[in-house]
Amino acid sequence: VQLQASGGGLVQPGGSLRLSCAASGSIFSIPTMGWYRQVPGAQRELVAINTGGSTNYADSVKGRFTISRDNAKKTVYLQMNSLTSEDTAIYYCNAFIKTLPISPLVQHWGQGTLVTVSS
Repeated sequence: VQLQASGGGLVQPGGSLRLSCAASGSIFSIPTMGWYRQVPGAQRELVAINTGGSTNYADSVKGRFTISRDNAKKTVYLQMNSLTSEDTAIYYCNAFIKTLPISPLVQHWGQGTLVTVSS
């Protein structure tokens, strides 16, 4: 199983970006998909998560970021609007995946994609 993230880059303050993360491999179900971010010297923090259609966001991104999923494509998206310099970080996608009906949930991480918000 692999998670492949894309969509990061350089954007000006106030701009928007959309991140994508596609899961591939032998997959039975993906109950949970989400996004985390990390800046150097800090812990990785939750940005947004989707579990069974329910979503939760970090307070710092509420009203600006939107997480969505395309279950047929096994893909999770993060639409980021009104970006500020404080959103600069490496963004990691995360998923809990079952490879078989009776297998346990296993946590997987994508490789990270850098988002830089700067003028």
